[in-house]
Amino acid sequence: MFTGIIESLCKIKSIDEIKKDKSKYPAEIKFSIDIGNLRKGLKIGQSIAVNGVCLTITKLNNNIAEFSVIGETVRKTSLDSIKKGERVNIERSMRASGRFDGHFVQGHVDCTGIIYDKIVFPTETILIIKISEELKESFQYIVRKGSITIDGISLTVVDIDNKNLLSISLIPHTLKRTTLGIKSIGDKVNIEFDLIGKYISKLLPKN
Repeated sequence: MFTGIIESLCKIKSIDEIKKDKSKYPAEIKFSIDIGNLRKGLKIGQSIAVNGVCLTITKLNNNIAEFSVIGETVRKTSLDSIKKGERVNIERSMRASGRFDGHFVQGHVDCTGIIYDKIVFPTETILIIKISEELKESFQYIVRKGSITIDGISLTVVDIDNKNLLSISLIPHTLKRTTLGIKSIGDKVNIEFDLIGKYISKLLPKN
């Protein structure tokens, strides 16, 4: 479980494709990240959210954490386009005794979106994100002023419309401390809808 409060922007040190095997869920890529000071207390087998994707540490060498990612995860997230040297959002899993500053985030990405527009004002930046037409039904989970996770960041929805667009407002601190400050129009982002909204939708009777 995560909260969507990014701890650090960390750099991809290496990335390799893995030769496919005959297992049901073969790993597709292997990559490593320099996690710096976040290394303290971490162990192999623990989970870290990388751009909002919950991944398991498979190897640790000083500050370098390595991850192996199955094809299903690669295809359904923005991990299909990460590159060596790129910086990614990192959040370690939440401690039971920790302060809950964001919202409930599982690290299970529901879909990806594309940055459709980026409108810069002196005190804020409005980011408009487009979700594909096939996923339009997912808008039932999005509520104005409700929570959403973009690239692992806990954010508040400003508005939604019937053109598969949603908008969020970013303060300068968020732009400085996360990938949303370095991403541009056309870039892919990971989206996780509000967990509570998904459960409520599941329990309500369908018309």
